[in-house]
Amino acid sequence: MLKIVPDNDDANHDDGAADGSSLLDAIVRDGARQMLAAALQAEVASYVDAHADEVDENGHRLVVRNGYHDAREVTTAAGAVPVTAPRVNDRRVDETTGQRKRFASAILPAWARKSPQVAEVLPLLYLHGLSSSDFAPALEQFLGSAAGLSPATITRLTGQWQGEAVAFNTRSLADTDYVYVWVDGIHLKVRLNQDKICLLVMIGVRADGTKELIALDDGHRESAESWADLLRDCKRRGMAAPVLAIGDGALGFWSAVRDVFPATREQRCWFHKIANVLNALPKSAQPGAKKALAEIWQAEDRAHAEAAAATFADEYGVKWPKAVAKIADDLDVLLEFYDYPAEHWVHLRTTNPIESTFATVRLRQRVTKGPGSRAAGIAMAFKLIESAQTRWRAVNAPHLVALVRAGAAFEKGRLVERPDDQTDHESGEQQHAA
Repeated sequence: MLKIVPDNDDANHDDGAADGSSLLDAIVRDGARQMLAAALQAEVASYVDAHADEVDENGHRLVVRNGYHDAREVTTAAGAVPVTAPRVNDRRVDETTGQRKRFASAILPAWARKSPQVAEVLPLLYLHGLSSSDFAPALEQFLGSAAGLSPATITRLTGQWQGEAVAFNTRSLADTDYVYVWVDGIHLKVRLNQDKICLLVMIGVRADGTKELIALDDGHRESAESWADLLRDCKRRGMAAPVLAIGDGALGFWSAVRDVFPATREQRCWFHKIANVLNALPKSAQPGAKKALAEIWQAEDRAHAEAAAATFADEYGVKWPKAVAKIADDLDVLLEFYDYPAEHWVHLRTTNPIESTFATVRLRQRVTKGPGSRAAGIAMAFKLIESAQTRWRAVNAPHLVALVRAGAAFEKGRLVERPDDQTDHESGEQQHAA
């Protein structure tokens, strides 16, 4: 079973399931549906293109698209996958038999409803779908041959996914307000003899509380320059400065965001920070240190967190000053989340939305040993996140997100002053002064 992410109450909510296997089943099911739909579309497009020069006496094509067949379900171990296959109108006549020719999908025959291999094959189609060298062998397990997907069909399908990823990263951001953003650099190996892809990932919370992928780009490295390029591009496309960004302290992102969006506040990820602190301690001291750290990030308010941090420094500072410095030096940005609604703390303490989502991407990357090219790797990650995104839940108390954007004040996690209260107070002071 895949174990997904840290000691974080947000993990199960974000995943939409109580354990990793349920999440994987859901992604396999949705991935199989998307992959089948795309493969069937590509197969039909190749068939129609192959006969584009065959026309009747009026110059009309003899082979054209003709809507869709009725929806049907193909049963897998993960559940029923809905399929709506495209229809082809083929008006050609076989000269030998005198019968009308018919298009027959080799990917999904008309009679196919269930197959002993379908539970394994559909995930493989999704996992290997970006590599032409892997796609055909996966299909052979289902059909006994790879006749369904010609090289042209595979190329069309690969290009389609890569095109979707490019279109996503060039869309306008002017009409969407991201109040919170999580950022991380995710490394995926393309091939064993090539460099890893460093994916720069940004996931945001909209003003209505829903989560959404903002950007996914090839950073080549997690440098400030790469992050600055991505942030400037987002800004050019209309993105406003987020109120709060959450990420690992080691990222080059922080110097970049201070340059591009200087008003954005900073929150360091506790999941990464705990790992860094424990790595600076001997194994014998790690269990106790982990509990002491939990007293900080799970404290009831900032004052209690600061007291717990002081206790941690007293207990571990003499023997392991480097471990304590990792907390002391970043304490302000580790406790920034306390200035926001208490309902949001569980979401703001870590980069869990990225970590939990990319746990599935890393699993697939290990299984497939890389998608074959940098562009294909980005496309694979994009399609997997696109699938997972449909199951992301809104943050707790989503109505409070708009108040955060409006500048509302929160004390100990509770709303103490609304933006209109501030305006009334300032107006009163001005009248009094007059």
